Amino acid sequence: MERNTVERLINKMKAWRGIATRFDKTAESYFAGLHLRASIIWIKDLTRTNP
Repeated sequence: MERNTVERLINKMKAWRGIATRFDKTAESYFAGLHLRASIIWIKDLTRTNP
């Protein structure tokens, strides 16, 4: 079950264009993009209302 959750998260991150296109980026800017996208996903999950 945890593996499925991790795989879905990775797929969400890869679908974001800023992460998917890594050309001409430094390692620092790439990892900053990863952190930004993870933060966005996390905040959306926190604000989602569960029925």
